[in-house]
Amino acid sequence: MDKADVLDTAKRYPEEPSKRSNSKIYFFIIAITALLGTNVYFYVKFKSSGEKLYTMAIQKQDLQIEIDRIEAELDNLVALKIAGVDSVMQASELRARSAISELRTKLENQTISEEDMLLATREVSRLKGDVSELRLALNELKARNEILQKENQTLTRQVSTTDKRVTALSEENTELKDKVSVASALKVSNIQVNGISVSKRGKIETESRSRRVDQLQVLFSVADNSLTPKGNKEVFVRVIDPSGNLFGDASNMFYVHGEKLQYTFKETINFTNNGEEYQFLWSQDKFKKGAYTVLLYNDNAIMGRASAVLK
Repeated sequence: MDKADVLDTAKRYPEEPSKRSNSKIYFFIIAITALLGTNVYFYVKFKSSGEKLYTMAIQKQDLQIEIDRIEAELDNLVALKIAGVDSVMQASELRARSAISELRTKLENQTISEEDMLLATREVSRLKGDVSELRLALNELKARNEILQKENQTLTRQVSTTDKRVTALSEENTELKDKVSVASALKVSNIQVNGISVSKRGKIETESRSRRVDQLQVLFSVADNSLTPKGNKEVFVRVIDPSGNLFGDASNMFYVHGEKLQYTFKETINFTNNGEEYQFLWSQDKFKKGAYTVLLYNDNAIMGRASAVLK
């Protein structure tokens, strides 16, 4: 090997480590590029997933708020308690309640999908339509009931007017025939005893259950009597319980045809001789089941009696 060959060989061998270093650099560059690409891919994917979860959370919240509104409107419709609500309307309410419950269950599921959210949105929209139809139906029923109520009130007034005319004519005819035999003592033409309950607002309602009765209500009208002067009249009331016992204080005494009797309470009425209606109210701590009898007296004679049966 001559000198030129030796020199040529010496020049070639030092170049091989340099080639290997370049290969390593290229490898690291490719690896870093791939790693950066992977990071970018996962970053974009994570960001997209996070935005999607945020959007779904907002949609779930909006749907839950809308369901609360629908349920509140349904509660308001049911609270109206409109008379005449049929089984069809009641079935509509039950279906709406069931749909609301199912929707709440779906929305509380943490693994709900986009497709489920879309179905829930459609279901809420349908439910709003059902409740709206139910509201329209109840409003129509309410309007019909109001019309019927007005018609009934008109008819009642007409019947009442007719009854009063017939009663007045009958009493006038009786008075003409039996005027000589009419006594000066007052007599009731109509008397009714009711158990009533009184609300905290003072509203009075007729009640037949003894445990709910707060007072006895005595409603009566005094028959026309031309022999009795108009003005204030003292009425004595005797109340007898279902066991036959008289309510009253030993000092409360009055006379009937010379006989001394005990009374429960007394009231003063203004007798106008116009068939006016009067009301007495009597309270008791506790009422028991059975018949309560009420007797009214005036001017040493009995005016009338009536009973109320409490269950």
